[in-house]
Amino acid sequence: MDAEIESLAVLGAGSMGHGIAEVAAIAGYDVVLRDIEEDLVEDGYEQIEWSLEKLAEKNQIDQDPDDVLARISTMVDLEAAVADADLVIEAAPEDLEIKRNIFADVDAASGEETIMATNTSSLRVGDIAEATDRPEYVCGMHFFNPPVKMDLVEVAAGEQTAAAVIDAGVEFVESLDKTPIRVRKDVPQFVVNNVLTPFMGEAGFMYDEGDVEIQDVDAAMVFQRGYPMGPFELNDFGGLDIFYHSREQWDDPIPESISSRVDAEDLGRKTGKGFYDYDDGEGVNYEPTDGEGIDTLRIEARMINEAAKLVGDDVADPEDIDIGMRLGGGLPEGTCRTGDKLGLDTVLEKLRDLHERTGAERYEPADYLVELVENGHTGEKAGKGFYDYSDGGPYHYISHELTEEGKLHVLFDREERLNAFSTDMFNEVQRLLETVDDEDVACVVFEGAGDRAFSAGADITGFTVAEPTDLASVDETVQTIYEYPRPTVAKIDGFCLGAGLEITLACDLRYATEGSRLGSPEIDLGLIPGGGGTQRLVRLVGEPRTKELVYRGMQLSADQAEDWGILNRAVEADEFEETIDDVVDDLVNGPQTALEVAKQVIQEGQDASLDTGLSLEAQGFGLLATTDDMLEGVAAFNQDREPDFGGD
Repeated sequence: MDAEIESLAVLGAGSMGHGIAEVAAIAGYDVVLRDIEEDLVEDGYEQIEWSLEKLAEKNQIDQDPDDVLARISTMVDLEAAVADADLVIEAAPEDLEIKRNIFADVDAASGEETIMATNTSSLRVGDIAEATDRPEYVCGMHFFNPPVKMDLVEVAAGEQTAAAVIDAGVEFVESLDKTPIRVRKDVPQFVVNNVLTPFMGEAGFMYDEGDVEIQDVDAAMVFQRGYPMGPFELNDFGGLDIFYHSREQWDDPIPESISSRVDAEDLGRKTGKGFYDYDDGEGVNYEPTDGEGIDTLRIEARMINEAAKLVGDDVADPEDIDIGMRLGGGLPEGTCRTGDKLGLDTVLEKLRDLHERTGAERYEPADYLVELVENGHTGEKAGKGFYDYSDGGPYHYISHELTEEGKLHVLFDREERLNAFSTDMFNEVQRLLETVDDEDVACVVFEGAGDRAFSAGADITGFTVAEPTDLASVDETVQTIYEYPRPTVAKIDGFCLGAGLEITLACDLRYATEGSRLGSPEIDLGLIPGGGGTQRLVRLVGEPRTKELVYRGMQLSADQAEDWGILNRAVEADEFEETIDDVVDDLVNGPQTALEVAKQVIQEGQDASLDTGLSLEAQGFGLLATTDDMLEGVAAFNQDREPDFGGD
């Protein structure tokens, strides 16, 4: 089976269809955008044109919009649109018969090895594939709206989908610079919607019982549990009719508070009224002081239970579920990780209590959840739950690579939140630096995922629910970076604010692209910088400039930050990688012992008296004068060659 993808057709020029076409064209693919009427195709094309202009204005693409548009052609004739496509992505309305008709036509008109993908978010892949004679070539490829901004794509297998088709789909998504997750079994709603639906639905059932207020539930989930939106707010945002029809087609119970609003056509923001009144009322109006006494565990237990069903049924791994919930659901952490932190025994007890009291099937515990608890795998405190914590647990928010040359590359991998730091993310950085073998490391390079931010600061939503002991991890992590014995480099591209700046200040060397912005905006939140953000800054730039930055919450351009002495250098974007490579090359090939001693003497000496600092320097010099590296350095100098330091 030849599953290589070079060209594609997108069927449907609506918001999803034209967004998918735009993303593919940006990635360099030739794309045919097709819809049933010329006006619809033209509207979609014009939306792409408008979007590309906006992206160019914001420097979010490095291509001329006209070059991208040149890769997009438009058609109404379906046969012509799919005739030469390696991949066809259907983005029609969520109606099974419509999709089946489209797939039957595509099957007849396309090549024998054309991959046919559906962008459905709620239907089974196999039910759609039944309309074709080649179900092994049919898969799900669920992009999230809007595709240009959302990073996640669920690549889903039907019952007969060939493994090579899923592999090709994953590779295609990665070529778009998107993040794929594999959905191994054919379940309606795939991963994200299965886990996210109880968040909205269970809140509705709680409201129907008459014991809670809308604002209290939303406030509790946002300010007590750290979710970006409350469940009622999210229902209004997405449209109550969307929730209603996704449940109705599978005969799932629907809260009366939702069905009655759908009947009244109060569908949320788009109609001006839903759970909140946006036309005549205040709209979303909950406050941090609301939410006392709300049973947040009831909502989260159902979400965790759905995640356990997916894992137990081999639909998806915990890692993919959590990536999906972060990137597709906008959650600050994955649902499996939440379950491990809450304690799976606590979750199971809540579900059993609700099931016993109500008899409702939605509370019946997943077999896999029961199995985990019975085996004592109740979460983080027990050392194992969805994840194994015996060695500290997996890294959810950072990735790292140690090269043979000794460069430890640490990537802050939370691009969906501009690499904002949660307490877990701070802890992961600290754990990595404390567990990696220093003897294998020559230098550490810190970088943010994507091209928008090194780190935009601390995740304030998450910190509102953190314990005081959790907040101490900020200072501990930054201090660990500062005291790490090897040279550390901050590689800054984009925003470097708040906690991001504090980490930068703890690094030995700091370089940024000229378009980057650095600052301490905490004062605008009623806070001051932590993690040494005031003390290291004042030692670097002096009291007047520190006070101006902190008091005014200023953001500096990279050039200004260089002028002030915060950065070693501001570098043009097209020279940035080469500059960092040169710095790293000097560090990994330098005398490791001398670099370690130099770092120690400089850092300890700057806060001591001059006499003490000179004494430290003399001790360090004397120590190094006895090393093999010193002898090699002298020999290389005398022989006019590059030294080959061995680290002794």
